[in-house]
Amino acid sequence: MTQQLPQIPPTAADEPRLTGVRNFRDVGGLPTTDGRAVRPGRLFRSGHLAHATEEDTVFLASLGLHTVFDFRNEADRRVEGPDVELPGVRNVNIPLNDPADGKEFWKLVRGGDLAQLREILGDGKAAARMSDSYRKMIAERTAEHSRILHSMAEESVPALMHCAAGKDRAGLSIAITLLALGVEREAIEADYALSNDPHRRYKVRRSSTAPDAMSPEVMELLSPLFDARVEYLRAAFETIDATWGSTEAYLTQGLGVSARTRELLRERLLTEA
Repeated sequence: MTQQLPQIPPTAADEPRLTGVRNFRDVGGLPTTDGRAVRPGRLFRSGHLAHATEEDTVFLASLGLHTVFDFRNEADRRVEGPDVELPGVRNVNIPLNDPADGKEFWKLVRGGDLAQLREILGDGKAAARMSDSYRKMIAERTAEHSRILHSMAEESVPALMHCAAGKDRAGLSIAITLLALGVEREAIEADYALSNDPHRRYKVRRSSTAPDAMSPEVMELLSPLFDARVEYLRAAFETIDATWGSTEAYLTQGLGVSARTRELLRERLLTEA
């Protein structure tokens, strides 16, 4: 039986559909456990901004952003290009994975033949790899996530967080921010799952010239890598619980976020109590 996720507030349905920026949305409206909500216009998420059109750029500039957090690594930025410049907006690059991590794997994903893809992705291997990557980002990127939260508590709001597709690295960083604000995990999962909407999804590109390079079987094998599956985010949550025992301990012990820092975050990002 498919689990029903909480409904996202109406603001998420009203966002603009940008031409050169995928998976953009305002996280505003998500409810917290103390009866407040994330304030619209304060926290945004998207895919990379390197291909933003002139119209996209005008819209992004109108948001009044203080900071754009770019979680891509050097290899991503070399392939996709730097973000478009937004006047008066600070761009902070905090890579959340290593360019060499999985280099050969992704080379096969882009150019491997069907037999190779079956070998590396079949029998649940692709989904397991994604869950493992989320666990790794939680366990190994505490310094980076601490920096993000402290930066927003101090000055970096309104903020936009993005990676390449706006799904995994940005999705997890948004999730951690929402945990710090007191948003329920179920609501965080519902927002995360919106990245599966057809107009948001990352466009799969392959360098292989084989006749079956984009066949239905190949697309099925690749699908777990480009889906926003709630099981991936839950793997991250499970790692928090298994390593630190609770969200509170993860934030205080793992990320070094004090009660005062969390209160500052809430003042900047939440509606009035």
